Amino acid sequence: MQKHRENNSKKLDIMSKTKRKKVAIIGTNGLPPRYGGFETLANYLTYYLQDSFNFIVYCSKTPRNERISSYNNARLVYLPLKANGWQSIIYDAICILHAWLSADELLVLGNSGAFILPLKVLFGKKVITNIGGIDWQRSKWNYFERKFIQVCETICIRFSDKVITDNRYIQHLYKNRYACDSELIEYGGDQAKKIEVTPEMESKYKFLGKRYFLSVNRAQSDNNIHMLLSVFEKLPQYLLVVISNWDSSEYGKNLKQQYKGIFSNIFIVDAIYDEFRLDMIRSNAWIYIHSQSFCGTAPSLVEVMNLGIPIICYDAKTNRITTENKCVYFENESELEKIILSLNNEKLKQIASDVYQIANRRYRWSVIVREYARVLG
Repeated sequence: MQKHRENNSKKLDIMSKTKRKKVAIIGTNGLPPRYGGFETLANYLTYYLQDSFNFIVYCSKTPRNERISSYNNARLVYLPLKANGWQSIIYDAICILHAWLSADELLVLGNSGAFILPLKVLFGKKVITNIGGIDWQRSKWNYFERKFIQVCETICIRFSDKVITDNRYIQHLYKNRYACDSELIEYGGDQAKKIEVTPEMESKYKFLGKRYFLSVNRAQSDNNIHMLLSVFEKLPQYLLVVISNWDSSEYGKNLKQQYKGIFSNIFIVDAIYDEFRLDMIRSNAWIYIHSQSFCGTAPSLVEVMNLGIPIICYDAKTNRITTENKCVYFENESELEKIILSLNNEKLKQIASDVYQIANRRYRWSVIVREYARVLG
């Protein structure tokens, strides 16, 4: 996904090319984007703003034969560490130290390397942090891990020159919790495109061409995949497709073993990072179920909103704000089952129209990158 597939010849020349700041992007797996929301954000920032800033993007452990020196004119710097798991703490800290010596400003995505931020007084460089969602509330963490994440969050807010939040609920939470006046900048999703089903893909994915529910999630308990599977186990007349990185956690492995190939109406699909294939499956879904409970403005949700697909959402405050209360919402299995059994075509058309209009107004990359350009200023 090197370039936005619509208007890809247009970039945003925000400031004079003769006074371009060096901006380091820290906290992602790197570019090209293959993993998640922060990587996609880095992709569009470097693409749209390459004439306004000189970007340095830090990349996680990559085989030498797969490394490239630049992407979207951004310089790529590789570390021999992974950007996820426990290594992310060291990974982010080293990236921050390196960036203090080589960049004018640091855009830190996430809070893993927060413990190093107090040293910023030695370097005098501007630090802008997008902490992400309410990560410490996730059920996958134990008590000590949650406390560690809360400490990292506190340090980030204390030692960042500016804090970015991606959802109004999180913005209010930080205001009440830390007296922090954060910048609200959401995510774009208009890179998602409608794609017609091809015979080759229909042969590979037997559900294509049929009427199916879809959910795309990482395999962690607070994304409530178990709830979806349990409901559709009792509704054999409806097809459910769940795409996830099943093998990345015990939670995912157990669900995959329990459901794959067992129920004819449930399709367990391994994570898809090819945008063409993912868009084909998403854009031809009948209804999308967004079951994430502790995200901010979820990239996967705003991408589907841009496709104009009816959406059923888990009833979290962040999800209601993202969708402006225009979807239908559930908190448990019985509520989800009732919603599925009561939906009608008129209601589905209205939801699809409403979420598309919201996405067209709020979740476009041309809008999002202008806000980042203003903050990076």
